[in-house]
Amino acid sequence: MNIDDNVASLTPKFPVSQLNFSIEIKGNKTEIIISSYEDHFMVVATQIGAMGTILHARKEEGMSISPTFNVSVLFGKRDEPMLVACARQLIEHMTLSGVSKPLVLSLGLKDHSVETLKGIVSAVIDKRLW
Repeated sequence: MNIDDNVASLTPKFPVSQLNFSIEIKGNKTEIIISSYEDHFMVVATQIGAMGTILHARKEEGMSISPTFNVSVLFGKRDEPMLVACARQLIEHMTLSGVSKPLVLSLGLKDHSVETLKGIVSAVIDKRLW
């Protein structure tokens, strides 16, 4: 067995599938990167050129008829319920689309308004990588 065989088995989907684009929301240029890893999706939306608040969202496994979702803030602002709502909307849409991978969402925003967050959710859903 040569070295290349070992690398291929460790990284079966390398490089990571990725989609980069920018939109303008309420006068702010918003860069969005959607990445599909083997075990997670990652969405970075920034208006400040940095990561910002990082959230983790996943569907809870269970016997319930209606799905339950868990969203937690990993780093950053814990007192911004709209950021949590944004992550919840994305993971709910992904789940309804048949995706079972968890989501890591980074929001580096100048404006945390409902309109801005709806714009990000809409853009990610329109350009979805799943």
